[in-house]
Amino acid sequence: MKSCPCGSGRAYAECCEPYITGKAKPPTAEALMRSRYSAYAEHEVDYIISTCVHRGKNDIDLKSTRDWSEQSTWLGLKIVASEKGGLADTEGVVEFEATYERDGLKEVHQERAKFKKENGDWLYDDGVVAPHTVVRSAPKVGRNDPCPCGSGKKYKHCCGRG
Repeated sequence: MKSCPCGSGRAYAECCEPYITGKAKPPTAEALMRSRYSAYAEHEVDYIISTCVHRGKNDIDLKSTRDWSEQSTWLGLKIVASEKGGLADTEGVVEFEATYERDGLKEVHQERAKFKKENGDWLYDDGVVAPHTVVRSAPKVGRNDPCPCGSGKKYKHCCGRG
């Protein structure tokens, strides 16, 4: 039995898969958020597009979305906070962190996502992505510093050339 990528602890077939396949509708904004994460992990890009508000669908770069989904290893979803988005609500906000690895780098996509309920369906409306700070694992090498490769040359005359 395959676990659901959304981290609910439930089986995929009993959690997000029914939403992604259209057999059921996510009842809450958080359920939609979880199923959208699972869709990225399962490379179900059509579901990601179909669960956006209509005006937002034209803004999505399908190729980039598909590449991000398929070229990443999805490591986990953490729901940081939820506001509204319940059964009786028409709007909701879910703040989340989606961890993934791509090109050998581990990344965290942190977003405060807004959702709307239109005609009984929860849809992704908009989101604010938290700025991502890159932290060097080693100090920056200056042009006149010794090259870190150990050649004994200045960086600018060795690996820093070009």
